[in-house]
Formats: sequence, C-alpha cells, structure tokens
Amino acid sequence: MTIDQRIHALTTSLELLGRDLQDLKLIAQQDGENIRALARIAEIHKRRLTDLEGGE
Repeated sequence: MTIDQRIHALTTSLELLGRDLQDLKLIAQQDGENIRALARIAEIHKRRLTDLEGGE
C-alpha cells in the first residue's frame, strides 16, 4: 500500500467517523428533548396527584 493510498484510507475513515459523530449528536439531542418532555409530563401528573390528595 502506497503512502497516497494510506492517506486516502485515513481521510475516508475520518470522514465516516465525522458523519457518525454528527448522527450520534443528533440522536443525543432528540433523546434529550424526549427526556425533557417526559419530565414535564411527570411534573404535571405529580401536581394533579397532589391536588387530588388535598393540595399538600
């Protein structure tokens, strides 16, 4: 394998790794949004239960 082929292979690998990292970042952001939405729902349910139990 020549040095040019090695450089090309490394460049290709880095480009693919960069894409994978971008995909993981997007997935993590979506997961974060989902977690925040679930936390909001849990807080609303907690308030409703508190109100039903007498507003403690």
